[in-house]
Amino acid sequence: MTADNGVAFYQSPLLAHAGVPHGFSTRIGGISDGPFTSLNLGNPNGAPVQDDVSKIDRNYQLLAAATGLGDRRLCRTHQVHGCGLSVVSSTLTFDNSEKADALLTADRGAMLSIRVADCVPVLLATGDGQTVAAVHAGWRGVIANAVGVAVGAIRQRVGQDVRILAAIGPSISTASFEVGPEVADAFARTFGPLAHVVYPPGATKPHVDLRTALWLQLMELGIAEDAVDTNDRCTVRDVDEFFSHRRDNGVTGRMAAVIGVK
Repeated sequence: MTADNGVAFYQSPLLAHAGVPHGFSTRIGGISDGPFTSLNLGNPNGAPVQDDVSKIDRNYQLLAAATGLGDRRLCRTHQVHGCGLSVVSSTLTFDNSEKADALLTADRGAMLSIRVADCVPVLLATGDGQTVAAVHAGWRGVIANAVGVAVGAIRQRVGQDVRILAAIGPSISTASFEVGPEVADAFARTFGPLAHVVYPPGATKPHVDLRTALWLQLMELGIAEDAVDTNDRCTVRDVDEFFSHRRDNGVTGRMAAVIGVK
């Protein structure tokens, strides 16, 4: 969908129906230029070209306004491709300092954000929308079960029987995610015969299906099948919509998945 301010983003039908403010950003509707055109929400680590931080901050403001989170404070972490989780309370503000790949909150003043440029963003919410989480899951995060850590943290705080909604956002697709044998082996060890390691026609190296692997993890965690939704967008393939670290050889921007308490 496209907001009045020109920001284009995706929403989960499940989370939207539950009234949870959220969004999966695209690259459309911001003020950055060059390789970061235009809704860039983060700089590439170690790349020779960097976006102006003031433009990134303004892009976040535009996304927050578009998703109904304009009155919330931005909470984000230093993502490290692991399974660490930060709990955000009304007395804490995270801004790229704490190392973690998931955030959780019940604070109505917070907007949780995780950044991606091929990895999978996962947004979680209790059925009543009063506790939410955002998870960054690349292949290392999937193997480390980052989404399981987040689900466990929600259950520990709210109750083991709480209904949890999960939205798997746009990411690199199986067709575009060629991996080395060490990654394929890690998935085989973790998932066994359901590893979702495939060889597309003509491929000489294995490919991994991250979104299906995450769906499987959510099923194993006891999340109801009708409480999970996903999508078919590919950050590598859909050039006009998304930044892609792999496609653009590291010189590219970042999307974000944002969520707040109902």
